[in-house]
Amino acid sequence: MDIGILEKGFQQHVDAEKKIEAKDWMPEKYRNTLIRQISQHAHSEVVGMLPEANWITRAPSLRRKVALLAKVQDEAGHGLYLYSAAETLGAERADLVEALNDGSAKYSSIFNYPTLTWADIGAIGWLVDGAAIINQVMLQRTSYGPYSRAMIRICKEESFHQRQGYEMMLTLCNGSPEQKAMAQDALNRWWWPSLMMFGPTDKDSPNSALSMKWKIKRKSNDELRQDFVDNSVPQAKILGITIPDPDLKWNEERGHYDFGTIDWEEFYNVIKGNGPCNRQRVEARKTAWEKGRWVRDAAVAYADKKKNKEKDAA
Repeated sequence: MDIGILEKGFQQHVDAEKKIEAKDWMPEKYRNTLIRQISQHAHSEVVGMLPEANWITRAPSLRRKVALLAKVQDEAGHGLYLYSAAETLGAERADLVEALNDGSAKYSSIFNYPTLTWADIGAIGWLVDGAAIINQVMLQRTSYGPYSRAMIRICKEESFHQRQGYEMMLTLCNGSPEQKAMAQDALNRWWWPSLMMFGPTDKDSPNSALSMKWKIKRKSNDELRQDFVDNSVPQAKILGITIPDPDLKWNEERGHYDFGTIDWEEFYNVIKGNGPCNRQRVEARKTAWEKGRWVRDAAVAYADKKKNKEKDAA
């Protein structure tokens, strides 16, 4: 069949708000765009465990330790859901993991910043997971069925993570002056990297227009970033701490908060691998991969043994 007819039918299917499934025909660029986006999302979930796992043994109470353990476990599960979704598009999980371990794959720039104090764990939950929810709620309606369905469960768990982080920040802000100062310091360091999570401005984003056309994305980077700012400012006021942006103010005419200029030079520098923790994160993943080799080998050996037993029994 003529490729133009297939593409027209595909677009009509998407425009009618029908899901594209794994065995449906799709443009190769649609497939590749999804593999890139879903794999980067999966890598972000996996690498995102590292700055938080750093504090599991130092959590200030058993309640906090259990909650943080549960959150890190959730992130691992999210990575597995997403790698599985990428596999439905023909991607090999081993190839995706290899790209992460050799440093060639991209993941969210936010995870290349260090967690210096316990308040950082609260700030990550409040801001980073809050930003993730704004982006991921939209992805529940993405045009690719397996990705859309994975996001429904992931969003439920991310909502818990965001509430957990905000509750931690609220506890610190209602504590001693030193605790509130620690929360303010965490906000100062995580605010701008959180805004960068939504990616470059729309005019500088090479993939946004096509992703919007194919309904992979439902809102642009700048729209999502604005939603995040509008949600976060009232929350910061409740906490009684100050967002580190002197240009932040309510714009009555727009019905939104205006905010300052993002340091895009910093963003692209981190993306290129020059952030505070880029090398540390990749090395940690490589080490975990090597240390876990015996588990993978044992699982393969067990599967082969079981298969041979079933063959002999037959």
